[in-house]
Amino acid sequence: MFTMLRRRAVSSVIPLLVVVLGVFFLARLTGDPANLYLPLSATPEMRAEFSARNGFDQPLVNQFGDYLVQVAHLDFGESLRTAQSASGAVLRAFPATLQLAGWTMLLAIVGAVVIGSLAAYRPNSATDRIASFLSSTAASVPDFWFAIMGVLVFAVTLGWLPTSGTSGAAAWVLPVATLLIRPFGVLVQVVRGAMVSALSAPYVKVARSKGANEVRVVFGHALRNAAAPALTVAGDLAVGLVNGAVVVETIFGWPGIGKLMIDSVLQRDFAVLQAAVLLTALVIFALNILVDICHAILDPRVRQRAAA
Repeated sequence: MFTMLRRRAVSSVIPLLVVVLGVFFLARLTGDPANLYLPLSATPEMRAEFSARNGFDQPLVNQFGDYLVQVAHLDFGESLRTAQSASGAVLRAFPATLQLAGWTMLLAIVGAVVIGSLAAYRPNSATDRIASFLSSTAASVPDFWFAIMGVLVFAVTLGWLPTSGTSGAAAWVLPVATLLIRPFGVLVQVVRGAMVSALSAPYVKVARSKGANEVRVVFGHALRNAAAPALTVAGDLAVGLVNGAVVVETIFGWPGIGKLMIDSVLQRDFAVLQAAVLLTALVIFALNILVDICHAILDPRVRQRAAA
């Protein structure tokens, strides 16, 4: 297990450096921050003083080198907009994204396990066909379209739900439903396929021949062996939720890391944008490693390959 963790940690270094390099130089393509933070009547001297104060007067290579040194000392700079710590702004926004993604994945996994198992219990039945149709439809619906339709129908037309904010349970419904629909549809299909194979396995037939309860057969014996592929897909979907939260948080005004990134791009707040992308990348790499650990715990063959 330790060997696998070491390999994954080492293999994550290069992608992380690529992310840091890419966001640093791409952020500069959005334009000169002086055009936003100085008045239109600003003199060349005022622009030069602004650039020198924020280090923008140096060549990009030198700026990047200074940034790497700062990151090595866990210093991510200050926000141009608020003059406060960039890392502080990111750490204040990230819990909102984690809460949104966490509840979404919990509901998606629980719902997919129940519906996928019921569909697999009687293949080609009416329940199976309905579940397959609805899950395929859910997996194909774009997040932004569902979000816009949800706002139009339930917030604007019916007035049942708020369009933005985080106060009250009603404010969670549309953001969670928007993020939930695609992972739920995908997981139902994965769980259903894995459970069909598991329920036809010899050990299930043996358990049934011994008179085991059907609930125990389905959710005890079969589901345990079907959990490995479902867990791998759920981990990939969880990573996608962190990335996909950018669209959902922007539409619903959710004060998370995605909205912070969009605001930082529009405001050319380079330090906050770089800190937000770096922290998101670290969380994604950590999630991938956690999924590998869980997969190795469930599947002894993975542990053997990792130890080789």
